[in-house]
Amino acid sequence: MTTTHPPTTGATPARLQWGTDTLSLDLQWDDEHPVTCAGYVTRSGHHRVHRVPLVEILTADAGHRPASGRLAHTEHGARLRYVDHTETASGDARTLTLRQRSADLEATIELTTRDGVAAITSRVRVVNVGTGRIVLRAVASWVAGFTERDGVDDALAGWDRITGTSDWLGEGRWTRTPLRGPDFVPLAEHLTGHNPRGALSAVSTGTWSTAQHLPTGILESSAAGLALAWQIEHNGAWRWEIGEDTSGGYLALSGPTDADSGWTRVLDPAEGFVSVPVTIAVGDSAGATVDALTDHRRATRRDHPDNVAMPVVFNDYMNTLDGDPTTEKLLPLIRAAADVGAEVFCIDAGWYDDSGFWWDTVGAWEPSTTRFPGGLGEVIDAIHAAGMVAGLWLEPEVVGIRSPLADALPRDAFLQRNGERVVEHDRFHLDLRHPAARGHLDAVVDRLVADFGVGFFKMDYNINPGPGTDRDSDSVGDGLLEHNRAVLDWLDGVLDRHPTLVIENCSSGAMRMDYAMLSRLAMQSTSDQQDFRKYPPIAVAAPLSILPEQAASWAYPQPEMDAEESTFCLVTGLLGRFYVSGHLNRMDAAQRERVASAIAVAKDLRAEIATSHPDWPLGLPRWDDAWLALGLRTGDGEIVSVWRRSGPDEITLSFPHLVGSDVEVTTVFPLDLPAWHTEWDAGTGTLHVRGTDGPLAARTLRLSTRPTGSTPTPAPDHTDHIQGAIQ
Repeated sequence: MTTTHPPTTGATPARLQWGTDTLSLDLQWDDEHPVTCAGYVTRSGHHRVHRVPLVEILTADAGHRPASGRLAHTEHGARLRYVDHTETASGDARTLTLRQRSADLEATIELTTRDGVAAITSRVRVVNVGTGRIVLRAVASWVAGFTERDGVDDALAGWDRITGTSDWLGEGRWTRTPLRGPDFVPLAEHLTGHNPRGALSAVSTGTWSTAQHLPTGILESSAAGLALAWQIEHNGAWRWEIGEDTSGGYLALSGPTDADSGWTRVLDPAEGFVSVPVTIAVGDSAGATVDALTDHRRATRRDHPDNVAMPVVFNDYMNTLDGDPTTEKLLPLIRAAADVGAEVFCIDAGWYDDSGFWWDTVGAWEPSTTRFPGGLGEVIDAIHAAGMVAGLWLEPEVVGIRSPLADALPRDAFLQRNGERVVEHDRFHLDLRHPAARGHLDAVVDRLVADFGVGFFKMDYNINPGPGTDRDSDSVGDGLLEHNRAVLDWLDGVLDRHPTLVIENCSSGAMRMDYAMLSRLAMQSTSDQQDFRKYPPIAVAAPLSILPEQAASWAYPQPEMDAEESTFCLVTGLLGRFYVSGHLNRMDAAQRERVASAIAVAKDLRAEIATSHPDWPLGLPRWDDAWLALGLRTGDGEIVSVWRRSGPDEITLSFPHLVGSDVEVTTVFPLDLPAWHTEWDAGTGTLHVRGTDGPLAARTLRLSTRPTGSTPTPAPDHTDHIQGAIQ
């Protein structure tokens, strides 16, 4: 269904409230001003916000006013004027397409929301409607206020930002920080009559989209009863920005920019450009916005049988074969993995290597003959005979500098700078815009599926080629953007041809853990962290960035571990996509039974996990916390994993959404070790937990609820589930 609205004439200012009953935007404009977002309408009411142009475009011939390094306050943004808008509906999705124009630019913002989801996805299309060239330097996908100064002495007072940083082995480290502080000191800018020039920003350059800063974050004011969360849905360079103006604060989101990542795009007359998609969630608390992003991720991910099936995967790499698979080593592991209930067996790195040092020779992806004297097919057949799906590790986008493929493919099939192929850590990087690069990768995947019946790929990505390529592009950043989009198109093509193929997203752990990738791929390795004591904070934080059912946090128990240590490892993976490794074939019967028990529990939980919403009963995790907890709210209560790494033997967990409910606490896993003592307080919604005597232990518990007639009504589900985050 499509409804088109013609230009307004003589009826300004104009106003449009658009969205659903969970979230609407209050859009306003007039003959003298561009379209702005004047407020958010949620189930809790109308929230007025500082008005800034909804579309901001930076070009070489039109910068900022006043001069700044911001995404906001561009001259083009101020010049745009409303033309018309169109509303369409398809299934549960509703889309608003709103067109504005200046003298030589037409900018159309496309907003999409879904019934029951308090989130809106936005992107902007820019078209050159003039007669000369236009050089784009930045196109923001979203710009809008989140608070206003009207009637308030300090518009940023009481506002917090919740943002995350990452590193290899230390992914997803989130903090809660007051906005008013070192990042935003009181400037008395109102005395100047001009907006400030700076902003708080985070950027990503290159292709490791989550290697340092995360493209997801939250702004929250408990006093205002308002929170906004965002995610930039791009597998390359991006920027988010929080700024303070004389009239309030704003949030801006974009893909690559000239200043941050060397991106420019030249538009000839009638040519266009579309920005990267971003999504905004709005609610009355940070917890509500996390729920909304979770709903959005589920509603918009690619349809795939694995979304529901979630088979348990055994992978031979982590703390086990470490990239050195052979027939002799694999066959006992295959038998052991099948015996404990694994459903997929993935042969990780090294299966293609004859030399013993494979890093700089990869690219052809032909099975080794020395590692598998009877052929790789013998091992794959053993996996199938054991009733498991066979999987292989693959790093498709790279070619080693010593690989024969480096000379066999055209030089233009690789990312380049000034005619030289880019080399990073002894690898060239394929340019997926080139048909020879894509043809090579299609042939590899199709061959491995056809020849071996592979049903699972762990697709890794261990280098970052930098700002981009200047071959056939207006700039290095634009070459990279088009390559990034070609990667997504290639993945779509693979899954179109092989609709049941399961693909894991991996990138030196989680260096490319963005929703552009995760909207397509089944699961995400959350880290390469090999110290099982350090893994829990990574697993606990993962659902802020991805769906719980996509979060594959390694469970790698070992024969030398005692019962509590092995349990600790297994609990780390239980409230996500269960992902197992370890020397199962060397374990005694009791140790294998513990792994089998955990896998059976994972199978029992997976349907609940796939419809759950995360919360954090101890607040957001800090890297060195003695106790950590991750909860998943389900239809009749909560499943919570709790880890103790040191410190006192007792802790109190907070579940504000369960206030006023009788709760029965039972142990989900393990069942063969002493149960922890628990006490539930319905009046405060808290669970007091006392662990065993050992300093290192973990348990997964179930809180089953039933309302009581004599206690207060339970708090609504949108109560803030991360209010206890780091101060």
